[in-house]
Amino acid sequence: MGIFPDNFLWGGAVAANQCEGAFDEDGKGLSVQDVLPHGIRGERTAVPTEDNMKLKGIDFYHRYEEDIRLFAEMGFKVFRTSIAWSRIFPKGDESEPNEKGLEFYDRLFDECHKYGIEPLVTISHYETPLYLAEHYNGWANRKLIGFFENYVRVIFERYKGKVKYWLTFNEINSILHAPFMSGGITTPPAELSEQELYQAAHHELVASALAVKIGHEVMPGAKIGCMILSMPAYPLTPAPEDVLRAMEDEHKNYFFGDVHVRGEYPGYMKRYFKEHGIEIRFEPEDGEILKNTVDFVSFSYYMSCCAAADEDKQASGTGNLLGGVPNPTLKASEWGWQIDPKGLRYVLNQYWDRYQKPLFIVENGLGAVDELVEDENGNKTVEDDYRIEYLRSHLEQVKEAVKDGVELMGYTSWGCIDVVSASTAELKKRYGYVYVDRNDDGSGTLNRYKKKSFYWYRDVIKNNGETL
Repeated sequence: MGIFPDNFLWGGAVAANQCEGAFDEDGKGLSVQDVLPHGIRGERTAVPTEDNMKLKGIDFYHRYEEDIRLFAEMGFKVFRTSIAWSRIFPKGDESEPNEKGLEFYDRLFDECHKYGIEPLVTISHYETPLYLAEHYNGWANRKLIGFFENYVRVIFERYKGKVKYWLTFNEINSILHAPFMSGGITTPPAELSEQELYQAAHHELVASALAVKIGHEVMPGAKIGCMILSMPAYPLTPAPEDVLRAMEDEHKNYFFGDVHVRGEYPGYMKRYFKEHGIEIRFEPEDGEILKNTVDFVSFSYYMSCCAAADEDKQASGTGNLLGGVPNPTLKASEWGWQIDPKGLRYVLNQYWDRYQKPLFIVENGLGAVDELVEDENGNKTVEDDYRIEYLRSHLEQVKEAVKDGVELMGYTSWGCIDVVSASTAELKKRYGYVYVDRNDDGSGTLNRYKKKSFYWYRDVIKNNGETL
Protein backbone atom coordinates (compact mmCIF):
# COMPACT_ATOMS: atom_id res chain seq x y z
CA MET A 1 0.00 0.00 0.00
CA GLY A 2 1.50 3.31 -1.10
CA ILE A 3 1.05 6.76 0.39
CA PHE A 4 -1.83 7.66 -1.93
CA PRO A 5 -4.98 5.51 -1.75
CA ASP A 6 -5.60 3.14 -4.67
CA ASN A 7 -8.72 5.05 -5.71
CA PHE A 8 -6.94 8.44 -5.66
CA LEU A 9 -8.35 10.69 -8.40
CA TRP A 10 -5.43 12.00 -10.46
CA GLY A 11 -6.29 14.41 -13.25
CA GLY A 12 -6.40 17.96 -14.51
CA ALA A 13 -8.73 20.96 -14.54
CA VAL A 14 -10.02 23.60 -16.94
CA ALA A 15 -13.03 25.96 -17.11
CA ALA A 16 -15.48 26.23 -19.99
CA ASN A 17 -14.89 29.94 -20.53
CA GLN A 18 -11.13 29.53 -20.78
CA CYS A 19 -11.02 26.64 -23.22
CA GLU A 20 -14.26 26.04 -25.14
CA GLY A 21 -14.49 29.05 -27.42
CA ALA A 22 -17.59 28.84 -29.68
CA PHE A 23 -18.92 31.75 -27.63
CA ASP A 24 -21.96 32.29 -29.88
CA GLU A 25 -22.52 28.82 -31.37
CA ASP A 26 -25.47 26.47 -30.97
CA GLY A 27 -27.64 28.97 -29.13
CA LYS A 28 -25.15 29.96 -26.43
CA GLY A 29 -25.78 33.33 -24.80
CA LEU A 30 -23.07 35.72 -23.67
CA SER A 31 -21.39 35.34 -20.29
CA VAL A 32 -19.50 37.94 -18.25
CA GLN A 33 -16.27 36.50 -19.69
CA ASP A 34 -17.24 37.49 -23.22
CA VAL A 35 -16.83 41.15 -22.23
CA LEU A 36 -13.65 40.75 -20.14
CA PRO A 37 -10.87 40.80 -22.77
CA HIS A 38 -8.15 41.72 -20.25
CA GLY A 39 -8.95 39.48 -17.32
CA ILE A 40 -9.75 40.13 -13.70
CA ARG A 41 -8.15 43.58 -13.42
CA GLY A 42 -9.12 44.87 -16.86
CA GLU A 43 -12.09 47.00 -17.83
CA ARG A 44 -15.13 45.27 -19.28
CA THR A 45 -16.31 46.08 -22.80
CA ALA A 46 -19.88 46.84 -23.91
CA VAL A 47 -19.92 43.91 -26.35
CA PRO A 48 -17.53 41.06 -27.21
CA THR A 49 -14.40 42.38 -28.95
CA GLU A 50 -11.90 40.65 -31.24
CA ASP A 51 -9.04 41.00 -28.74
CA ASN A 52 -10.90 38.70 -26.29
CA MET A 53 -8.98 35.41 -26.48
CA LYS A 54 -11.79 33.56 -24.70
CA LEU A 55 -14.21 33.92 -27.62
CA LYS A 56 -12.24 31.20 -29.38
CA GLY A 57 -10.26 29.86 -26.41
CA ILE A 58 -8.39 26.76 -27.55
CA ASP A 59 -11.46 25.61 -29.52
CA PHE A 60 -12.08 22.80 -27.05
CA TYR A 61 -15.74 22.91 -28.14
CA HIS A 62 -14.74 21.35 -31.47
CA ARG A 63 -11.57 19.52 -30.40
CA TYR A 64 -12.58 17.93 -27.09
CA GLU A 65 -12.27 14.38 -28.48
CA GLU A 66 -8.59 14.88 -29.30
CA ASP A 67 -7.99 16.55 -25.92
CA ILE A 68 -9.76 13.87 -23.86
CA ARG A 69 -7.71 11.27 -25.72
CA LEU A 70 -4.53 13.06 -24.64
CA PHE A 71 -5.76 13.15 -21.02
CA ALA A 72 -6.49 9.43 -21.25
CA GLU A 73 -2.96 8.85 -22.54
CA MET A 74 -1.66 10.53 -19.39
CA GLY A 75 -3.85 8.19 -17.37
CA PHE A 76 -6.33 10.73 -15.97
CA LYS A 77 -8.84 9.22 -13.55
CA VAL A 78 -10.77 12.49 -13.36
CA PHE A 79 -11.23 15.59 -15.54
CA ARG A 80 -12.49 18.79 -13.97
CA THR A 81 -14.38 21.14 -16.25
CA SER A 82 -17.35 23.44 -15.94
CA ILE A 83 -20.70 23.83 -17.64
CA ALA A 84 -21.17 27.22 -19.27
CA TRP A 85 -24.45 28.35 -17.70
CA SER A 86 -25.27 30.47 -20.78
CA ARG A 87 -25.04 27.41 -23.05
CA ILE A 88 -27.90 25.87 -21.07
CA PHE A 89 -29.85 29.08 -20.35
CA PRO A 90 -28.60 31.73 -22.82
CA LYS A 91 -30.02 34.64 -20.81
CA GLY A 92 -30.20 32.82 -17.50
CA ASP A 93 -33.81 33.58 -16.60
CA GLU A 94 -35.62 31.38 -19.15
CA SER A 95 -37.81 28.52 -18.00
CA GLU A 96 -36.75 26.11 -20.78
CA PRO A 97 -33.12 25.11 -21.48
CA ASN A 98 -31.25 25.17 -24.77
CA GLU A 99 -31.17 21.55 -25.96
CA LYS A 100 -28.07 22.01 -28.13
CA GLY A 101 -26.10 23.18 -25.11
CA LEU A 102 -27.21 20.15 -23.10
CA GLU A 103 -26.23 17.84 -25.97
CA PHE A 104 -22.68 19.19 -26.06
CA TYR A 105 -22.04 18.19 -22.44
CA ASP A 106 -23.68 14.80 -23.04
CA ARG A 107 -21.07 14.20 -25.76
CA LEU A 108 -18.24 15.53 -23.61
CA PHE A 109 -19.09 13.37 -20.57
CA ASP A 110 -19.63 10.31 -22.79
CA GLU A 111 -16.17 10.88 -24.26
CA CYS A 112 -14.68 10.96 -20.75
CA HIS A 113 -16.43 7.70 -19.80
CA LYS A 114 -15.14 6.05 -22.98
CA TYR A 115 -11.69 6.18 -21.33
CA GLY A 116 -12.83 5.55 -17.77
CA ILE A 117 -12.38 9.20 -16.79
CA GLU A 118 -14.79 10.61 -14.18
CA PRO A 119 -16.01 14.14 -14.90
CA LEU A 120 -15.77 16.57 -11.97
CA VAL A 121 -18.11 19.39 -12.91
CA THR A 122 -18.16 22.98 -11.65
CA ILE A 123 -21.67 24.38 -11.94
CA SER A 124 -20.65 28.05 -11.95
CA HIS A 125 -17.04 28.89 -12.85
CA TYR A 126 -16.82 32.67 -13.39
CA GLU A 127 -19.33 32.48 -16.24
CA THR A 128 -22.55 34.09 -15.05
CA PRO A 129 -24.83 34.81 -18.04
CA LEU A 130 -24.23 38.44 -19.06
CA TYR A 131 -27.98 39.07 -19.21
CA LEU A 132 -28.28 38.24 -15.50
CA ALA A 133 -25.45 40.68 -14.76
CA GLU A 134 -26.89 43.52 -16.83
CA HIS A 135 -30.58 43.09 -16.00
CA TYR A 136 -30.43 41.90 -12.40
CA ASN A 137 -26.97 43.04 -11.18
CA GLY A 138 -25.90 39.43 -10.81
CA TRP A 139 -25.72 37.84 -7.37
CA ALA A 140 -26.46 41.16 -5.67
CA ASN A 141 -30.06 40.25 -6.59
CA ARG A 142 -31.79 37.50 -4.63
CA LYS A 143 -33.69 36.46 -7.78
CA LEU A 144 -30.53 34.70 -8.96
CA ILE A 145 -31.11 31.98 -6.38
CA GLY A 146 -34.24 30.92 -8.27
CA PHE A 147 -32.56 31.08 -11.69
CA PHE A 148 -29.64 29.03 -10.35
CA GLU A 149 -32.03 26.49 -8.82
CA ASN A 150 -33.74 26.05 -12.19
CA TYR A 151 -30.33 25.59 -13.87
CA VAL A 152 -29.07 22.99 -11.37
CA ARG A 153 -32.31 21.00 -11.51
CA VAL A 154 -31.95 20.76 -15.30
CA ILE A 155 -28.30 19.67 -15.30
CA PHE A 156 -28.68 17.26 -12.35
CA GLU A 157 -31.63 15.51 -14.03
CA ARG A 158 -29.82 15.43 -17.35
CA TYR A 159 -26.41 14.20 -16.17
CA LYS A 160 -27.31 12.19 -13.07
CA GLY A 161 -26.09 8.99 -14.71
CA LYS A 162 -22.90 10.59 -16.04
CA VAL A 163 -21.51 12.90 -13.35
CA LYS A 164 -21.06 11.93 -9.72
CA TYR A 165 -18.68 14.67 -8.57
CA TRP A 166 -19.92 18.26 -8.54
CA LEU A 167 -18.67 21.64 -7.30
CA THR A 168 -21.10 24.52 -6.80
CA PHE A 169 -19.25 27.86 -7.20
CA ASN A 170 -15.63 28.14 -8.27
CA GLU A 171 -13.53 30.03 -5.69
CA ILE A 172 -16.69 31.37 -4.07
CA ASN A 173 -14.72 33.71 -1.78
CA SER A 174 -13.36 35.60 -4.80
CA ILE A 175 -16.65 37.51 -5.04
CA LEU A 176 -15.12 39.85 -2.44
CA HIS A 177 -12.21 40.65 -4.77
CA ALA A 178 -13.67 40.32 -8.29
CA PRO A 179 -17.39 41.06 -7.96
CA PHE A 180 -18.12 41.25 -11.70
CA MET A 181 -16.16 38.21 -12.86
CA SER A 182 -17.06 36.10 -9.82
CA GLY A 183 -20.58 37.32 -9.11
CA GLY A 184 -21.83 39.13 -12.21
CA ILE A 185 -22.21 42.33 -10.15
CA THR A 186 -22.19 45.37 -12.45
CA THR A 187 -22.01 48.02 -9.70
CA PRO A 188 -18.52 49.59 -10.05
CA PRO A 189 -16.27 48.23 -7.25
CA ALA A 190 -15.61 51.75 -5.91
CA GLU A 191 -19.37 52.21 -5.37
CA LEU A 192 -20.01 48.72 -4.03
CA SER A 193 -20.57 48.66 -0.27
CA GLU A 194 -19.49 45.79 1.96
CA GLN A 195 -23.16 45.42 2.83
CA GLU A 196 -24.05 44.69 -0.83
CA LEU A 197 -21.02 42.47 -1.31
CA TYR A 198 -21.71 40.25 1.69
CA GLN A 199 -25.42 40.14 0.85
CA ALA A 200 -24.45 38.84 -2.62
CA ALA A 201 -22.14 36.28 -0.98
CA HIS A 202 -25.10 35.22 1.19
CA HIS A 203 -27.22 34.66 -1.93
CA GLU A 204 -24.48 32.45 -3.38
CA LEU A 205 -24.11 30.50 -0.13
CA VAL A 206 -27.86 29.84 -0.01
CA ALA A 207 -27.86 28.85 -3.70
CA SER A 208 -24.89 26.53 -3.08
CA ALA A 209 -26.65 24.81 -0.15
CA LEU A 210 -29.80 24.53 -2.23
CA ALA A 211 -27.79 22.81 -4.98
CA VAL A 212 -26.46 20.32 -2.40
CA LYS A 213 -30.02 19.62 -1.23
CA ILE A 214 -31.38 19.14 -4.77
CA GLY A 215 -28.33 17.12 -5.81
CA HIS A 216 -28.75 14.66 -2.97
CA GLU A 217 -32.43 14.24 -3.85
CA VAL A 218 -31.88 13.76 -7.59
CA MET A 219 -28.59 11.83 -7.39
CA PRO A 220 -28.37 9.94 -4.07
CA GLY A 221 -24.90 8.59 -4.87
CA ALA A 222 -23.37 11.90 -5.99
CA LYS A 223 -20.76 13.86 -4.05
CA ILE A 224 -21.21 17.61 -4.04
CA GLY A 225 -18.50 19.93 -2.76
CA CYS A 226 -17.71 23.60 -2.32
CA MET A 227 -14.66 25.26 -3.87
CA ILE A 228 -12.52 27.83 -2.05
CA LEU A 229 -9.63 29.98 -3.23
CA SER A 230 -7.09 29.10 -0.54
CA MET A 231 -4.29 31.51 0.21
CA PRO A 232 -2.85 31.03 3.70
CA ALA A 233 -1.72 34.17 5.49
CA TYR A 234 1.37 33.87 7.65
CA PRO A 235 2.21 36.53 10.25
CA LEU A 236 4.99 38.73 8.80
CA THR A 237 6.70 38.76 12.22
CA PRO A 238 6.14 36.89 15.50
CA ALA A 239 4.54 40.03 16.96
CA PRO A 240 1.14 39.04 18.44
CA GLU A 241 -0.46 41.89 16.45
CA ASP A 242 0.71 40.28 13.20
CA VAL A 243 -0.47 36.85 14.35
CA LEU A 244 -3.94 38.24 15.07
CA ARG A 245 -3.99 40.13 11.77
CA ALA A 246 -3.17 36.85 10.00
CA MET A 247 -6.03 35.17 11.85
CA GLU A 248 -8.44 37.91 10.77
CA ASP A 249 -7.28 37.68 7.15
CA GLU A 250 -7.75 33.89 7.21
CA HIS A 251 -11.23 34.30 8.67
CA LYS A 252 -12.41 36.12 5.53
CA ASN A 253 -11.70 32.95 3.53
CA TYR A 254 -12.62 30.42 6.21
CA PHE A 255 -16.04 32.07 6.46
CA PHE A 256 -17.13 30.51 3.16
CA GLY A 257 -15.90 27.04 4.03
CA ASP A 258 -17.35 27.27 7.54
CA VAL A 259 -20.85 28.03 6.24
CA HIS A 260 -20.61 25.24 3.63
CA VAL A 261 -19.42 22.63 6.13
CA ARG A 262 -21.13 23.69 9.36
CA GLY A 263 -24.32 25.09 7.91
CA GLU A 264 -24.35 28.37 9.84
CA TYR A 265 -22.60 31.71 10.11
CA PRO A 266 -19.55 31.66 12.43
CA GLY A 267 -19.25 33.95 15.45
CA TYR A 268 -16.21 35.86 14.14
CA MET A 269 -18.22 36.87 11.06
CA LYS A 270 -21.20 37.97 13.14
CA ARG A 271 -18.81 40.21 15.07
CA TYR A 272 -17.30 41.59 11.84
CA PHE A 273 -20.77 42.39 10.49
CA LYS A 274 -21.82 44.06 13.72
CA GLU A 275 -18.68 46.23 13.89
CA HIS A 276 -18.98 47.24 10.23
CA GLY A 277 -22.69 47.99 10.26
CA ILE A 278 -23.52 45.08 7.95
CA GLU A 279 -26.92 43.42 8.32
CA ILE A 280 -27.40 40.30 6.22
CA ARG A 281 -31.03 39.94 5.16
CA PHE A 282 -31.99 36.34 5.88
CA GLU A 283 -35.27 35.11 4.43
CA PRO A 284 -37.16 32.75 6.80
CA GLU A 285 -36.07 29.62 4.89
CA ASP A 286 -32.36 30.53 4.57
CA GLY A 287 -31.28 29.11 7.92
CA GLU A 288 -32.78 25.72 7.08
CA ILE A 289 -31.38 25.68 3.54
CA LEU A 290 -27.84 26.40 4.80
CA LYS A 291 -27.96 23.18 6.86
CA ASN A 292 -27.54 21.21 3.60
CA THR A 293 -23.78 20.87 4.02
CA VAL A 294 -21.24 19.71 1.46
CA ASP A 295 -19.81 16.20 1.11
CA PHE A 296 -16.25 17.42 0.60
CA VAL A 297 -14.18 20.60 0.47
CA SER A 298 -12.25 21.42 -2.68
CA PHE A 299 -9.86 24.30 -3.17
CA SER A 300 -7.32 25.97 -5.41
CA TYR A 301 -3.80 26.55 -4.16
CA TYR A 302 -1.20 28.66 -5.94
CA MET A 303 0.48 30.79 -3.30
CA SER A 304 0.58 32.08 0.26
CA CYS A 305 0.98 35.61 1.57
CA CYS A 306 1.88 37.39 4.80
CA ALA A 307 -0.15 39.58 7.10
CA ALA A 308 1.04 42.62 9.03
CA ALA A 309 -0.83 44.82 11.48
CA ASP A 310 1.23 47.84 10.41
CA GLU A 311 -0.59 49.47 7.48
CA ASP A 312 2.72 50.84 6.13
CA LYS A 313 3.82 47.30 5.35
CA GLN A 314 0.79 46.51 3.18
CA ALA A 315 2.83 46.50 -0.04
CA SER A 316 0.85 44.04 -2.12
CA GLY A 317 2.61 41.69 -4.52
CA THR A 318 1.45 41.93 -8.14
CA GLY A 319 0.31 38.34 -8.12
CA ASN A 320 -1.39 38.28 -4.74
CA LEU A 321 -5.01 38.12 -5.89
CA LEU A 322 -6.33 38.55 -2.36
CA GLY A 323 -3.91 41.29 -1.32
CA GLY A 324 -1.59 40.49 1.56
CA VAL A 325 2.10 41.21 2.00
CA PRO A 326 4.72 39.36 -0.09
CA ASN A 327 6.77 36.86 1.90
CA PRO A 328 10.44 37.95 1.96
CA THR A 329 11.60 34.31 2.21
CA LEU A 330 9.95 33.09 -1.02
CA LYS A 331 10.65 33.29 -4.74
CA ALA A 332 7.93 34.31 -7.20
CA SER A 333 6.78 33.19 -10.66
CA GLU A 334 7.04 35.42 -13.76
CA TRP A 335 3.64 36.84 -12.79
CA GLY A 336 4.63 37.64 -9.21
CA TRP A 337 2.88 34.66 -7.63
CA GLN A 338 4.93 33.49 -4.67
CA ILE A 339 5.93 29.84 -4.81
CA ASP A 340 5.35 28.02 -1.53
CA PRO A 341 5.00 24.22 -1.76
CA LYS A 342 5.00 23.78 2.03
CA GLY A 343 2.00 26.10 2.19
CA LEU A 344 -0.01 23.39 0.46
CA ARG A 345 0.74 20.89 3.23
CA TYR A 346 -0.15 23.61 5.73
CA VAL A 347 -3.52 24.34 4.04
CA LEU A 348 -4.38 20.64 3.79
CA ASN A 349 -3.75 20.19 7.51
CA GLN A 350 -5.63 23.37 8.43
CA TYR A 351 -8.71 22.37 6.43
CA TRP A 352 -8.64 18.76 7.61
CA ASP A 353 -8.30 19.76 11.28
CA ARG A 354 -11.08 22.31 10.89
CA TYR A 355 -13.60 20.35 8.83
CA GLN A 356 -12.90 16.61 9.09
CA LYS A 357 -14.37 16.28 5.59
CA PRO A 358 -12.61 14.74 2.58
CA LEU A 359 -10.50 17.33 0.72
CA PHE A 360 -9.84 17.69 -2.99
CA ILE A 361 -7.10 19.86 -4.55
CA VAL A 362 -8.82 20.98 -7.76
CA GLU A 363 -6.35 23.65 -8.91
CA ASN A 364 -2.59 23.95 -8.55
CA GLY A 365 -0.10 24.81 -11.25
CA LEU A 366 2.47 27.18 -12.69
CA GLY A 367 1.71 29.79 -15.32
CA ALA A 368 4.82 30.39 -17.42
CA VAL A 369 6.00 31.43 -20.88
CA ASP A 370 6.79 28.24 -22.81
CA GLU A 371 8.96 27.90 -25.89
CA LEU A 372 8.07 25.36 -28.56
CA VAL A 373 11.23 23.51 -29.69
CA GLU A 374 12.06 20.40 -31.70
CA ASP A 375 13.34 17.30 -29.92
CA GLU A 376 15.98 14.93 -31.38
CA ASN A 377 13.26 13.11 -33.35
CA GLY A 378 12.00 16.30 -34.94
CA ASN A 379 8.83 16.42 -32.82
CA LYS A 380 7.70 19.73 -31.39
CA THR A 381 7.71 19.90 -27.61
CA VAL A 382 8.39 22.19 -24.63
CA GLU A 383 11.26 21.51 -22.22
CA ASP A 384 9.29 22.69 -19.19
CA ASP A 385 11.49 21.44 -16.35
CA TYR A 386 10.45 24.51 -14.33
CA ARG A 387 6.82 23.29 -14.40
CA ILE A 388 7.83 19.74 -13.47
CA GLU A 389 9.83 21.13 -10.54
CA TYR A 390 6.89 23.26 -9.38
CA LEU A 391 4.42 20.38 -9.53
CA ARG A 392 6.82 17.84 -8.03
CA SER A 393 7.64 20.06 -5.06
CA HIS A 394 3.94 20.64 -4.39
CA LEU A 395 3.01 16.96 -4.77
CA GLU A 396 5.80 16.01 -2.35
CA GLN A 397 4.07 18.21 0.23
CA VAL A 398 0.70 16.66 -0.63
CA LYS A 399 2.29 13.30 0.14
CA GLU A 400 3.44 14.64 3.52
CA ALA A 401 -0.11 15.84 4.27
CA VAL A 402 -1.52 12.39 3.47
CA LYS A 403 1.07 10.94 5.89
CA ASP A 404 -0.20 13.51 8.43
CA GLY A 405 -3.58 11.77 8.21
CA VAL A 406 -5.37 14.15 5.84
CA GLU A 407 -8.14 12.42 3.86
CA LEU A 408 -7.61 13.51 0.27
CA MET A 409 -9.82 12.47 -2.65
CA GLY A 410 -7.70 13.65 -5.55
CA TYR A 411 -5.54 16.21 -7.33
CA THR A 412 -6.40 18.01 -10.57
CA SER A 413 -3.64 20.37 -11.63
CA TRP A 414 -4.80 23.60 -13.21
CA GLY A 415 -4.86 24.01 -16.95
CA CYS A 416 -3.88 20.45 -17.91
CA ILE A 417 -3.90 21.81 -21.46
CA ASP A 418 -2.98 25.44 -22.18
CA VAL A 419 -5.99 27.72 -21.66
CA VAL A 420 -6.63 31.46 -21.65
CA SER A 421 -5.60 32.80 -18.22
CA ALA A 422 -8.42 34.01 -15.96
CA SER A 423 -6.36 36.69 -14.25
CA THR A 424 -4.76 38.28 -17.33
CA ALA A 425 -6.72 36.76 -20.28
CA GLU A 426 -3.42 35.87 -21.99
CA LEU A 427 -2.53 32.60 -23.62
CA LYS A 428 1.20 33.14 -23.19
CA LYS A 429 0.72 32.46 -19.47
CA ARG A 430 0.62 28.70 -20.00
CA TYR A 431 -0.19 26.00 -17.46
CA GLY A 432 -0.72 22.85 -19.50
CA TYR A 433 0.98 19.50 -20.08
CA VAL A 434 -0.20 20.01 -23.64
CA TYR A 435 0.95 23.04 -25.65
CA VAL A 436 -1.71 24.70 -27.81
CA ASP A 437 -0.35 26.60 -30.80
CA ARG A 438 -2.25 29.84 -30.38
CA ASN A 439 -0.75 33.23 -29.58
CA ASP A 440 -2.08 36.37 -27.93
CA ASP A 441 -2.32 38.11 -31.31
CA GLY A 442 -4.73 35.38 -32.42
CA SER A 443 -2.26 33.63 -34.73
CA GLY A 444 -1.47 29.91 -34.57
CA THR A 445 -2.65 26.55 -35.90
CA LEU A 446 -4.34 25.36 -32.67
CA ASN A 447 -2.28 22.16 -33.02
CA ARG A 448 -1.60 20.27 -29.79
CA TYR A 449 1.93 19.25 -28.73
CA LYS A 450 2.97 17.18 -25.70
CA LYS A 451 5.35 18.96 -23.34
CA LYS A 452 8.04 17.21 -21.31
CA SER A 453 5.71 17.52 -18.30
CA PHE A 454 3.12 15.38 -20.15
CA TYR A 455 5.33 12.31 -19.81
CA TRP A 456 6.37 13.21 -16.28
CA TYR A 457 2.75 13.46 -15.09
CA ARG A 458 1.86 10.26 -16.94
CA ASP A 459 4.51 8.47 -14.87
CA VAL A 460 3.32 10.06 -11.61
CA ILE A 461 -0.20 8.77 -12.24
CA LYS A 462 0.99 5.38 -13.45
CA ASN A 463 2.83 4.67 -10.19
CA ASN A 464 0.29 6.51 -7.99
CA GLY A 465 2.80 9.13 -6.85
CA GLU A 466 5.32 6.62 -5.54
CA THR A 467 8.30 7.95 -7.55
CA LEU A 468 7.91 11.64 -6.75
